Amino acid sequence: MHNIYLILENGKVFKGGAFGAYDEVTGEIVFTTGVAGYLETLTDPSYYGQMVVQTFPLVGNYGVIPADFESDTPALKAYIVREWCQEPSNFRSEGTLDTFLKAHGIVGLCGVDTRELTKIIREHGVMGARIVHSLDHLSDEIELVKQYRIEDAVAAVSCKKITCEQPAQCINKVVLWDFGAKANIKRELLKRGCEVICVPYNTSAEEILSYQPDGIMLSNGPGDPAENSGVIHEIKHLCKANIPIFGICLGHQLLALAQGASTRKMKYGHRGANQPVKYIKTGKVYISSQNHGYAVRAESLPQHAHESFVNANDGSCEGVEYDNMPAFSVQFHPEACAGPQDTAFLFDRFIEVMNMNKGAEKQ
Repeated sequence: MHNIYLILENGKVFKGGAFGAYDEVTGEIVFTTGVAGYLETLTDPSYYGQMVVQTFPLVGNYGVIPADFESDTPALKAYIVREWCQEPSNFRSEGTLDTFLKAHGIVGLCGVDTRELTKIIREHGVMGARIVHSLDHLSDEIELVKQYRIEDAVAAVSCKKITCEQPAQCINKVVLWDFGAKANIKRELLKRGCEVICVPYNTSAEEILSYQPDGIMLSNGPGDPAENSGVIHEIKHLCKANIPIFGICLGHQLLALAQGASTRKMKYGHRGANQPVKYIKTGKVYISSQNHGYAVRAESLPQHAHESFVNANDGSCEGVEYDNMPAFSVQFHPEACAGPQDTAFLFDRFIEVMNMNKGAEKQ
């Protein structure tokens, strides 16, 4: 196994072993606290441009299971673990983590103290990082890291063409606006009787409305939400059509921006399957799966919107409901793959809103 080095923007260096693709790469370093679900993490498009540190020490023990993927191609820059399991054991496994990373050109780094690395990120916040083969040009590498920015993230991970899938019995038609959608969002809609028309990020509001959907799903995705000015402009037009809208993660942020709210970059974000969110209406706390580095500023919400969920750890905005249109959104992942299924009822609520809206139109 080759030795490679992780260089952080603050000058800290970690020495580890190489697996996966043997390359040098630069990205934004973040950590995720999920205990299981490393395949879903690896294939989540929201990690575009990032190096992901897995806080759970042993990774790869159940191999590679394509049926669990959230997208066809990993979008992350590198995968960093304490211990990489080279001999997985699972009846569903179809390969090894090392082979999977090599096939997709993803750099793997193992044997580093991920606990120390996580503490640094928690203390100093997310930062640039670089994986290199030697430290001969350390000062130059650090300067390169400081210049790194994630750009054009949504365009890189959104689908390239329009697709349509129908369940055995179709009840509602939903347009899934793909900003980097996790596959389980579509699965959850299909199993609830929704025809799902998946459209790319640069689709116009006019084209979306031409499908005459019963509802519109704004998906998760990577990057700074405020950079997507074109999408935000189109969402403003959609909001006037009185069609039910459900936003998840980035979709939640984009909907808020379209309604006049603002967003902020968090110190180290929420990434993992153990984030507690409080439903303000009932006071009940749910455990949720999350992956985001930006948040809606609750104090910036317009008068016709109100906060529905808050993070029980830091009080950040986790959900918004709108009074002027049939729309709501959440910062967490109710489709939760991998993760707790506590908030899957939000998909049922979306179905109810669509059915009520159709009933109102017939009257």
